[in-house]
Amino acid sequence: MGAFRDLMVFGIVMLALPLSFRRPFLGLLVFSWLAYMRPQDLCWGFARDMRLSFYVGMAMIAGWWANERGRRPFAKWDLRSWLMLVLGTLVILSYVQARTQDDYVTRYLFEFLKIIVIALFTSGQVNTKERLRVMMLTIAVCLAFYGVKGGVFGILTGGATILRGPGGMLEDNNDFALAMVMNVPLLWYLGSSEGHRRWLRRASRIAIILTTMTVLLTQSRGAFLALVAVAVWIAWRSGHLVRASMGLLVCVMAFFVFAPRSVIERMSTIGDTSESSASARLTSWKVAFRMIEGNPVFGVGVRNFQSRYRDYAQVAKVDSSTTYVAHNSYLQIWAESGTIAFAIYLVLLFSVFFSCSRIFRMGKARADMRWAMDYARMMEATTVGFMVGAVFLNRGHFDLLYHWLALVTSFSAIGLALWLKPPVAEASGRGNNVVTVRHRAPFGAVPVMVGRTQPKWGR
Repeated sequence: MGAFRDLMVFGIVMLALPLSFRRPFLGLLVFSWLAYMRPQDLCWGFARDMRLSFYVGMAMIAGWWANERGRRPFAKWDLRSWLMLVLGTLVILSYVQARTQDDYVTRYLFEFLKIIVIALFTSGQVNTKERLRVMMLTIAVCLAFYGVKGGVFGILTGGATILRGPGGMLEDNNDFALAMVMNVPLLWYLGSSEGHRRWLRRASRIAIILTTMTVLLTQSRGAFLALVAVAVWIAWRSGHLVRASMGLLVCVMAFFVFAPRSVIERMSTIGDTSESSASARLTSWKVAFRMIEGNPVFGVGVRNFQSRYRDYAQVAKVDSSTTYVAHNSYLQIWAESGTIAFAIYLVLLFSVFFSCSRIFRMGKARADMRWAMDYARMMEATTVGFMVGAVFLNRGHFDLLYHWLALVTSFSAIGLALWLKPPVAEASGRGNNVVTVRHRAPFGAVPVMVGRTQPKWGR
């Protein structure tokens, strides 16, 4: 059975290579499947250690060069894309002046640069509403696979702890839990936007419940706080605050009734600074600020935090017998790559809210862009989940975040392009219908009334 699984995954990827070359967007979907569902980590033979995503990535980029260059840009060059490129450059400069440049650090640097390249490529490939929808569904379903799997595992084992994720960026249980939290808004809003498919809406709600169980069973307190932040954000943005608040109250009651005692006890230590894990985080943050003071421009070097820990622990007057990572994505970027990199990182994160707010107003003003309202709220909530979780986790170079930023760029460009086109009227009922659509600019421009006469056979 194990050998068959290896052959199946290997066969799918090999068959996908020519398709990835011919249709780079299909290659991007396969690449995302390998990155987020990680079928190779479900294998136990030769396929487990193969660099399958590398082969697919090379095929799709080569395919773009051979088949789409000149017709479709490699990337959508907005402010976010340029800032990601500058951030990658600053990370390289931090590596150049770093004290430690061993194989591990070098490999980590190239992995991050690969993340930036794929993110930029994504912004160029996802250039239509349908492509955006398919990409979002691909990510949501891949992550939901582990969310549902973990939830079912919890039910069958009576609440056993999930100690690790599948592998890659999801191997550490804290990182795995953070990815599951980020997927909750995708499942919620994609299920809502696919309301005409009732089975998909119901499946998404079931997946949310099981994914929430998975997050709790990892016993990651940072992910738990991120999950709470996502729930509150969705409730606040719902437009039905009273009803949403009642729903949150029911969830809180269900947590105390059904959650395993070990989970409740673990979460009750969130505010306890004397607890070993919390104490280690506070110590790491003190050391991080000493690194920033000593290296404000380029930092101590990418992935050099732990190797330089003892040098700055003495300056911070804390115990240096054990070394820690930054335990904070913001301080990780700041201490390792410098102040400019840190500022760019913050601008990238907060730019999501500016772009989504603008597209949301467009969707509110145009009936044919209503779908964009759900997508805007989804992207906001997912970013909130990461930003809260990032306070406690060392994920400054998290793959999913940069892929997400690229999708926000695509979403913003798609929304703006649709806004600049004439409104699409929708027929209702039978016979000829004249449907009036209000085209109201989100920035206070003069409203335009557009009428369309629909033929007898509808749209």
